[in-house]
Amino acid sequence: MNNSAFFKLSYGLYLITARQGEKINGSIINTVTQITDNPKQVSIAMNKDSYTHDMIMQTKKAVVTVLATTTPFDTFKRFGFQSGKDVDKFKDITYFSTEDGIPYLSADSCAYLACRVTETVDMGTHTLFLAEVTEAEILSDSQEPMTYAYYHANVKPQPKPEESKITGYRCIVCGYIYEGEEIPPDFICPWCKHGVIDFEKITA
Repeated sequence: MNNSAFFKLSYGLYLITARQGEKINGSIINTVTQITDNPKQVSIAMNKDSYTHDMIMQTKKAVVTVLATTTPFDTFKRFGFQSGKDVDKFKDITYFSTEDGIPYLSADSCAYLACRVTETVDMGTHTLFLAEVTEAEILSDSQEPMTYAYYHANVKPQPKPEESKITGYRCIVCGYIYEGEEIPPDFICPWCKHGVIDFEKITA
């Protein structure tokens, strides 16, 4: 257990992964917080529409990879956009696995935390997983964690000039655009499965 791994947690972006039998899955999330120091525990908020969420509910195990500022947009596209149950998101990429066989990204990552879920709290559209950390490792001392601000300014492709005329809402996680004057309060992004809280109004 490398305690320094917990210092890599910030208001940033993470990849959470799970394994159920031969199936492995992962998705981008944005809320991971350390809640106690002894034992080491974290809280993880996940959208219920994520297939990774369903796997964690069944297995009670997950791995959180803290993404670094060097993480390319292709990683967000791969894990945030593809929502099919049978999509192999880890195909043709390099990754390692924890002692439980759950994959985590080694490249462009700061640290990983292997977690065992001890309690779940229903939060409506999301589930809050309370989990004990069983492994914690630093993957790079020199890498800085990815934050929302850095992602929007340096990683997410900027909209083309002609897109400025579009009226609607843009998902701040994956870039999906909902066209319309008002977005329904229960709308779920079809790409990354985040709710309306992660949509911003497009202004001309």
